[in-house]
Amino acid sequence: MDTKNLSVPSHAKSRFAGDKHPKRRSSSGVSGVVHDNTRHTTRFTVIGNHLAQHPELSLLAIGLSVHIQSLPAGARVDIKTLTARFPEGADRIAAALRELETHGYLRRPRERTPAGRIVTRTVSCNRPGHHTEGHTDRRAEPEPQPEPESQPGHPTHHSPAPEQRAPAPTRPAHPTAPGPPPKRTPRKPLPAVPQPAYKGPGLLQAATELLAGLRRHDPDLLLSACDTAHLAPGVAAWLERDASPTAVRHALISDLPPEGMRRPAAFLAHRLTAQLPPPAPFGGPATRTEPLRVRHPLRNCDGCDRGFRSPQPGLCRDCAGTGTDPLPAILCGSAANWP
Repeated sequence: MDTKNLSVPSHAKSRFAGDKHPKRRSSSGVSGVVHDNTRHTTRFTVIGNHLAQHPELSLLAIGLSVHIQSLPAGARVDIKTLTARFPEGADRIAAALRELETHGYLRRPRERTPAGRIVTRTVSCNRPGHHTEGHTDRRAEPEPQPEPESQPGHPTHHSPAPEQRAPAPTRPAHPTAPGPPPKRTPRKPLPAVPQPAYKGPGLLQAATELLAGLRRHDPDLLLSACDTAHLAPGVAAWLERDASPTAVRHALISDLPPEGMRRPAAFLAHRLTAQLPPPAPFGGPATRTEPLRVRHPLRNCDGCDRGFRSPQPGLCRDCAGTGTDPLPAILCGSAANWP
């Protein structure tokens, strides 16, 4: 029991404390990233640390915002153009644009062109909450002074000044500068629509049902009762000109703006007026001012046994002895001559 076993190998010696991995230390003796900075004099974009080090934005959203801020004014930054430029798909790029819009780095207001179309303007903000009214191109701002170059082997650690540190904004803040409140412009009335020549209750009811069914094809075309009553005469004018309900519906919902509509009723009123078809030829429904006559059943006269059309049995026009019978389309003749 007390004999020492000399064949047991000695235990491995523990490593000395400290990090001696050759790849974990740079030549300057500082672990981590090493900056090899070069001074830019042309073709550069200034990006704030609040964007480059944003704690909530994804890496794709940060890179997309840097790309948008580097583009000249007037460049196209829609989803289709960005998808053709980068390998990411349309869904990921659309999600990144929504992130930037949520945190105030992007604004997409809708405007109406002189031609009546609704378009979306893209406004890129390099500092959310700083410019809330209007859009100022970043190239119009004075060029910032470049930072001094770092000496080789001695990287410079940049940290934002206390006044530049700002929490992650969620929405563009309203301006706090004193001044009168902005004036609210009154809501413009809806454009006038064509009026039918004969406003029958059945025609207006068909037009109202057609407008109420547009929301099944596009949720943006959900109209209020007031807007439907304003647009119904315009649809009735189309139906009066021998246009089928399917043709009217196709003319209203085809080629809708992909970015949506702010006032769907105004958009439909413009289409009803601008694309109104011509009147129907050959005295069609547009020239008819009274309902069609009802075709009564064929009956035999109680006096002469001749056939005539009437809503109820009785005597024909000859047997009644009057030539002013209001019954339409009386057919008289011998029953023996009929086939």
